[in-house]
Formats: sequence, C-alpha cells, structure tokens
Amino acid sequence: MKKEEWGNQTSITEFILLGFGSLPELQNFLFLLFLMIYVVTMAGNILIIHLHTPMYFFLGNLSCLEICCNSTILPRMLASFLTGDRAISVTGCIVQFYLFGFLVTTECYLLAVMSYDRYLAICKPLHYVTRMNGRFCIQLAAGSWISSFIVLTILMCLVSQLTFCGPNEIDHFFCDLSPVINLSCSDTSLVTLATLIFSSIDTVPPFLLTLTSYVYIISTILRISSTSGRQKAFSTCSSHLIVVTIFYGTLMIVYMLPNTGALRAPNKVFSVFYTVLTPLINPLIYSLRNKEVKEALRKFLQKYRVFP
Repeated sequence: MKKEEWGNQTSITEFILLGFGSLPELQNFLFLLFLMIYVVTMAGNILIIHLHTPMYFFLGNLSCLEICCNSTILPRMLASFLTGDRAISVTGCIVQFYLFGFLVTTECYLLAVMSYDRYLAICKPLHYVTRMNGRFCIQLAAGSWISSFIVLTILMCLVSQLTFCGPNEIDHFFCDLSPVINLSCSDTSLVTLATLIFSSIDTVPPFLLTLTSYVYIISTILRISSTSGRQKAFSTCSSHLIVVTIFYGTLMIVYMLPNTGALRAPNKVFSVFYTVLTPLINPLIYSLRNKEVKEALRKFLQKYRVFP
C-alpha cells in the first residue's frame, strides 16, 4: 500500500518491537546473556567513574555515557524477554531513539577527543600538560555533549512531524531511526536526507581524526627502544583502535548505507555491536591492565567485604 493511500487512516499510537522474536527457542538464553552483559557493563563503568584523577576525566565521561546508553535500551529489552510485551508507544519510541542517538553521537565525538588526548600524551609529552589543561578538557567534553544535543534535537524535531498510520511492527530490538522512518506514511525525504548528512558529519570526521591519531601513536611506539615496553604499548593501542573501528564502522554501515531489504537483518546484528558490545568492552580495553583501576577494584571489593 502506498503512503498516499494511508492519508485518511487513523494514526497508530504504539509500535511492536519484534526484537529477536524469530528465535523463540532462544528467548531464555538471550535474556540471561543480555542480563549478564548489562550487569558487567554497569559494574565496569561505575568502577571507572570512581577514579577521580585528571587522567580519567574523559574515560569517566565515556563510562557515564555508556551507562546511560545501555540503560536506554537493555532494561526494556530484558523486560520484553520476561513478559513477552513488545509494545511501545510512538512517543516512547521517539524518546528512546532521541536519548540513544544523543548518547551515541556524543560517544563519536568523545572517542575522537580521547584519541587526540592519547596522541598528545604519547607523541607530544612535553606539550601535554600545557595543552590539555583542566579548562580545555572541560571545554572538549562539554563541546561533545552540546554538539550532540543540538544535532539530535534538530533531527527529532523533523521526526516528530511524521505521521504513522500502519503497519506498526518494527523489526528491531529498539527504536532505531531507519526502521521507524520506514513505517511513516508521511514524506520522509527530508528526515532521510538530514539523517545522512548528520551521520556523515558525526561519524566520518571523528573516525578519521581517531585513525590519524593512532597512526601517529603507533609510529611513535615503534621507535621505543625497549622491546617489552613497545609490545605492551602497541598491544594496548591496537586494542583501542580495533574497538573504535568496530564502533564507527558499524555505525556508518547502519546509518549511511541505503536501508534495503538485504541489509535489514545484518543491520540488526551490526546494531548489537555499538549498542551492547562496545559499552561492555570499552572499560575493559581502556583500563584492564591499569594499576589504578586494579587498586580501585581491590578497595571496592574490600569495602563491601567480597574478600578479606
């Protein structure tokens, strides 16, 4: 049915998130898997937030962001596994994507800022203290949050003008933008164009900045005389680069490529990477081998008497 033929129909008031309903035999397993991921993600990021040293200022911002991002999607998805209720109001759906889009866009900027911070620390150590002072760090972090807020507010103003008059099933586990737009019976050309423009601006330049920073970082590391120090630094930076590449890469695939039927199922899988896996992996790869993090973890466990 063409969108023009829906003009006189009543607007729908809720969507049905199909999620992983095509795998009914795996619902209990998926519930336990995503519950475990959510608990570990929350615990790891909360631990990092308790590190108050200046070195962890950006990482603390990232952890706060990951907690909010996961809490925007996973609790509702876990509830749907338990109750079988997959309905979400149109307003609730738009709000969910607004919060999620705001947080993910901020993460795009923040990861680029963190890569620049690491570039200065490793490649320009004599200039690091003067350039990355407290005021400049706050400005960079605030700029990431504010820029994202402006972009998503503009985009959501356009989405809020859309009309939905059936069908109402979203083949996704959360209210992602493309599946929602496809259900609209309004003209979506402006929203689609704005999504492509903002996605390009929010992902490609930060990714190129991140990639460039790590190229300089790795080239500097390779000049380290100590073999053990070179191997450790290279291992850490390569882990960072792999994760940010997966994050930016899956985002660009989902939001910049045409949403054809052939890509619909893979897009759901790609979405798991930037919504669930990167929030889980980020605190591990950025701090797993760090002495301060290990000490904070030890004090936390002792405080709550997990071990003597």
